[in-house]
Amino acid sequence: MDEKLYCFRLEDPSGEFEPATELLDALELQYSSFFDRENMTVIHTVYAESPSEAQTLLDSVVAMLPLWREMEVELIPGTIFELEKNEWANAWKKYFRPVEISPTLLVTPAWMEPEVKPEQTVLKIDTGMSFGTGQHPTTFYCLKKIDQFAPEISSMLDAGCGSGILAVAAALRGVEYVEGFDFDPDAVEMSRQNQQLNALAPDSIKWACGDAGNYPGIPEKYDLVCANILGHLLITFRFNIASWVKPEGKLVLAGILKSDFDKVSGSFAELGFAELERETIGEWTGGLFAWKKG
Repeated sequence: MDEKLYCFRLEDPSGEFEPATELLDALELQYSSFFDRENMTVIHTVYAESPSEAQTLLDSVVAMLPLWREMEVELIPGTIFELEKNEWANAWKKYFRPVEISPTLLVTPAWMEPEVKPEQTVLKIDTGMSFGTGQHPTTFYCLKKIDQFAPEISSMLDAGCGSGILAVAAALRGVEYVEGFDFDPDAVEMSRQNQQLNALAPDSIKWACGDAGNYPGIPEKYDLVCANILGHLLITFRFNIASWVKPEGKLVLAGILKSDFDKVSGSFAELGFAELERETIGEWTGGLFAWKKG
C-alpha cells in the first residue's frame, strides 16, 4: 500500500478564495486552501494517490488555465511533489503564523510560542484542516471588531463558527455569554476542542449545530452578532440574522466579496440597519452595522 500522497500547488496572487475554489470543485479535485497573509496569496494544494493520477490532474488543470484566465482567475501551477500520508494533516502548518489582531489580542498556532505584548490576550488555535485561523481577511476583520467591543458587551453570537475562533476570542476577552453554531458537526467539535485548548470553562461557550436559516437563537439577545458566511447566504437568511441583534446591538457581516458588498448592505438597510463602516482587504469586504435610530 502506497504511504505517500502526490501533490501540486496552485498559487492565486489575487488573495481571493472564490471563484477559484468553485472552479476546482467543478473538477472534483481533492484539495485544501490556505491564505498566506505575508504574501497576500491563496495556496491551493491538490492531492492524488499516485504519480500518474497527479500528472493527469495537473494536466487537466493546466488545460483549463486559459479559460479560467478569461474568467479573471489566474492560477500559477507548481510541480508535483511527494508527501507522506502521516504528514498530510500537518502540511498546511507552514502557512499558519501568529496574527496580531491588536495590542490586546494575538492569535497563534497552538504549537508556537510567539512574543506577546503586555496586556495582550493570546488565543491559541489548532484548526486541523478546517476554516478559521485568523489568516483570512474576513476572519481578521471579525476578530478586530470582537476585540474592539468586548469590554462593553455581555453577549455575543458567532453564526457559522468554523473553527470556533470568533466565539473563543469573545470568551477570552471577557464576554459573559457566548454562543456559536455551524451546519457542520465536525466544525462544532473542532470549536469545542479549541475552547478546551484555551483553558476556557466548559460552560463559557454554548455550541450548537444548525444554519443561519433555521437556527433559533434568542431574539434580541445578543449585543454583538458576527455572521461570517458567504454574501448570498447573508442576504437569503437576513431576516433570521437580524432578529438576533439587540435594539442597541451591533452586527458584523463578513465573508463577502467586495463586488457583492453593496448588495448585502442594501438588503440589511431595508430591514432597518445602518452601515457604520466597511473595510476591504484584497477581494473581501466586511462591515459593521447597527439598527437605525428613530
